[in-house]
Amino acid sequence: MTIAEVSEKFGLSQDTIRYYERIGLIPHVNRNKSGIRDFTEEDCRWIEFIKCMRSAGLPIEVLIEYVTLVQQGDETIEARKALLIEQRNQLIKRIEDMQKTLERLNYKIARYEQAIVEREKTLKKAED
Repeated sequence: MTIAEVSEKFGLSQDTIRYYERIGLIPHVNRNKSGIRDFTEEDCRWIEFIKCMRSAGLPIEVLIEYVTLVQQGDETIEARKALLIEQRNQLIKRIEDMQKTLERLNYKIARYEQAIVEREKTLKKAED
């Protein structure tokens, strides 16, 4: 699969994909005889994983550490698990914070809706 196809498939720019490869987030991508990147299904799974983790807010540095651990083999399974647990805990905290923010926004919007209704009632009474 070409970089253009991968870019379209995952909704990432080609520059972003090249950057991920350059910093080691995508393990070595094979190239064809012309030197053009030839992404495999395994490469695509890495890209999908990275995109998912980035959208959840994981820092690039954490993902680099994770990929490095994966490349070191099975002796790093516990370290990988610990890293993912820590990131999950941080994500849970962010979700809780966002839920509180959402509740506050909903409250404020409801107050404005109530104020608009009250104002309209007042204006209607003034017209009568």
